[in-house]
Amino acid sequence: MTDLDHYYLNKEEPNKSCLLALRELILSQDENISETRKYGMPCFCYKKKMFCYLWTDKKTDEPYILMVEGTHLSHAKLETGDRSRMKIFRVNPTKDIPVKTIKSILKQALDLYRMGVIKVK
Repeated sequence: MTDLDHYYLNKEEPNKSCLLALRELILSQDENISETRKYGMPCFCYKKKMFCYLWTDKKTDEPYILMVEGTHLSHAKLETGDRSRMKIFRVNPTKDIPVKTIKSILKQALDLYRMGVIKVK
């Protein structure tokens, strides 16, 4: 097992299942998306450029997707908080994952990279 596998498998339910489902959802959006670990959390890259992270909120312990280029994204469910660049999308692990909404946000973010708004190597 890899370090990344341990990250997911060491989580308690329902977060474990939720994070694993989000992982598959993110990786399935484009063949150029790869996964690594940065700052202790799973990081997803598009052509080796950081794209998004999976993490859990320290206070609520609920999973969220952190969008690296959040300032370029516009969606009512994305939260800025006190971040200047990134935005997060919270996911309630006890409810159905809003797949359509997440795919829409991921597509919007990936298009920034695909169209050259965010430069990739």
